[in-house]
Amino acid sequence: MQIFEFIMLACFGLSWPISVYKSIKSKSTQGKSIVFIIAIIIGYISGIIGKIVNHQLTYVLIIYCFNLIVVSVDLVLFFINRKNEKKILEKGDI
Repeated sequence: MQIFEFIMLACFGLSWPISVYKSIKSKSTQGKSIVFIIAIIIGYISGIIGKIVNHQLTYVLIIYCFNLIVVSVDLVLFFINRKNEKKILEKGDI
């Protein structure tokens, strides 16, 4: 049954590198929700803890970890981009 969990995680996981790419390219927080990103991170952490507690150390755990890392990168980029946006607003360059 873990194959279905793997497929679900893989499908969700495909979107995160795209989101990171868009964050890098746009240098903007527009369209991003900090609450959503944090909720996804909490979900992945919960999934990882559940796998560890239940001694289900399989390939699915690797996908959870990969997704957590990529979403965490997107979170870091959110803060970097927000800081840069604030600097631009302070200078009045808009």
